[in-house]
Amino acid sequence: MAATSNTKKYLLAVDHGTSGVKTALFSVRGELIGFESEKTPTYFLPAGGAEQDPADWWNALIDTTKRLLARRLVPVEDIVGIGVSSTFSSTVAVDRQGRHLCNSLTWMDSRGAPYVKEVVSGFPSIDGYNIFTMLPWIWKTGGGPQLSGKDDIAHVLWWKRERPEIYQAAHMFLGSKDYLNLRLTGQFAASFDSIMLFWVTNTRDINRVHYDDGLIRKLQIDRAKLPPLRSSVEVLGILLPEVAEELGLSPGVKVVMGSPDHQSACIGSGAVRDFEGHLYVGTSSWVQCVVPFKKTDMFHSIASLPTAIPGRYYCVNEQDIAGGALNFLVDRILFPRNQLRPEAPAEDVYERLDQIAAAVPAGSNGVIFTPWLNGERTPVDDTTIRAGFHNLSLSTSLEQMVRAVYEGVALNTRWALKYVERFIGRKMDPINIVGGGARSDLWCRIFADVLDRTIRQVEHPIWANARGAALIAAVALGFISFDDIPGLVKYANTFQPDSGNRRLYDEIFTEFLNIYKNNRAMYRRLNQVH
Repeated sequence: MAATSNTKKYLLAVDHGTSGVKTALFSVRGELIGFESEKTPTYFLPAGGAEQDPADWWNALIDTTKRLLARRLVPVEDIVGIGVSSTFSSTVAVDRQGRHLCNSLTWMDSRGAPYVKEVVSGFPSIDGYNIFTMLPWIWKTGGGPQLSGKDDIAHVLWWKRERPEIYQAAHMFLGSKDYLNLRLTGQFAASFDSIMLFWVTNTRDINRVHYDDGLIRKLQIDRAKLPPLRSSVEVLGILLPEVAEELGLSPGVKVVMGSPDHQSACIGSGAVRDFEGHLYVGTSSWVQCVVPFKKTDMFHSIASLPTAIPGRYYCVNEQDIAGGALNFLVDRILFPRNQLRPEAPAEDVYERLDQIAAAVPAGSNGVIFTPWLNGERTPVDDTTIRAGFHNLSLSTSLEQMVRAVYEGVALNTRWALKYVERFIGRKMDPINIVGGGARSDLWCRIFADVLDRTIRQVEHPIWANARGAALIAAVALGFISFDDIPGLVKYANTFQPDSGNRRLYDEIFTEFLNIYKNNRAMYRRLNQVH
C-alpha cells in the first residue's frame, strides 16, 4: 500500500558507474529534481587487471552530494531516504572497521580466470566447464563462476592466491554498492541480488535466498568473510551522524539496501512487469526483463537471478563493451592526449560523432566493427576475442568508421537478443532504452533498425540507474509500490524500425557472426595468457 503524504518528500539517489558517480534528487514518485556528477579513474594493469580506488568513489559521492544540496533545490528536511546503485562485480576487501584494504577489482578485471578454471574445468566438459562440477551450481544458483574471471568470486580467488595478505586481513568481501552502503551506515550487508556473482547462494526459492555451504566449500573460501544477506527493499540503517553532518543532511535519514546497476536500471526503465524488456547502453550493455521462473542457458551465459522485486527473477546477461567503444574511439584513436596533442577533445565531441555518423547511409558502406575490446560475456563467454574494423578499403572514410561503431554495438546486442528471446520464449517488443548511449537519437534509430524492434527512449535516460535506486527506496519506505512504476516513467521518443533497412542489416548481421566464427581461433592464439 502506497503512503498518502508523499508529495513533498524526496530521495537522494547515488549511481556509481564505471566512469564515475552520479548523484541525483528525486521525488518519491520518480521525478528528477537535480543532479551532479564526478568522474573517477580506472587503472588498467597487465594480464587483464582493471582496478579502481574505493576512496575515489566515496569522495565523489561526498562531493556530488554536497554540490547538489548546496543548490537548495528542496528543503533538506524533506529528504527522507538514500538509495545506492552501483556496478555489478566490482569487489572490495574491507577490514573490521570497514576500511578498504586495497583497490577494488572491477567487473573488467579478469586476472582471476585461471583460478576459476581450476574450480570448474575438467573432463567431461562443455565449452571448458566440467559437467558434473557445474550441475550443483546451475541447480542451486542458476549459473556459476564464469571462465572469464570477471565475477566477484574470481576476484576473491585472485586475492587468495596472488595477494594472500589481503585475503587473510579481509573481514569481509563486498560488492561496490554494499561498500558504499557500509560507508553510509556502518552496516555490513549484501542484498540478495548484489551477492549473486560470488556464486555462493541458493536461489531456487526466490523468497528464501540463502548461503549454500556446499558451494562455499567447493570454492575453498571462508564463510565468515561473506556479509549478512538482506532484501533490496529493506531499510539497511540510519545515516551515520558524522556522514549526515558532512553531507548537510538531517539526522534520521534512512538508507535503503538497494540493488546493483542491472536491477536498478530495470526499475528505472519502467519495465517492471514480466517479460517487458529494457536495453541499457552505458560503458557496457545488457538487454533484460523480469521473469516469473528460474531457468539457465549456460551455453550463452543467460540465467534467472534475483531482482529488487520480491518474488521475481530477472533474465540476466551482459555484454562487456557498448558505449565504451565510443570512448575508445575518442580517447585512443581520434583524440589521444600525448605530446603532439595535449589538449582534451571538445566537450561536445559525442554530439559531433552523432552528426558525423548520421550523414552516412545505413550499413556504413560495408564496414563492420566488432566491439569486443574486452572479450565478451554474452552470448559467448570468450575472453580472447577482440575488437576490429572489417572490410576497410582505400575509399573508406572516417565517417563510415564512426557509424560502424554505432552499428557494431547494435549488432552485438542483436546477437544477445536472439538468445534472450529464446530464453523467455517470446519476442521482446517494445524495448525501453536507458543509459548514456540512449541520449543519442541516432543510436536509438540504429538499435530500432538493427534489432527490428520498437525502441522507447526513456526520459532522462542517463539517470535511469539513479531513478531506479530512488524508486526502490520509495517502495522500501512505503511511498509507492512496484505496480505504480510503469505509470511514473515517461518516454522522450519512440523509434520504429525502418523496414527498408531490414534486409541490409540482416545481411550484415550474418557477416558479423561469421567474423566471430572464422576468427575466434586466431584471437585465442594471439591473446592467450601463457
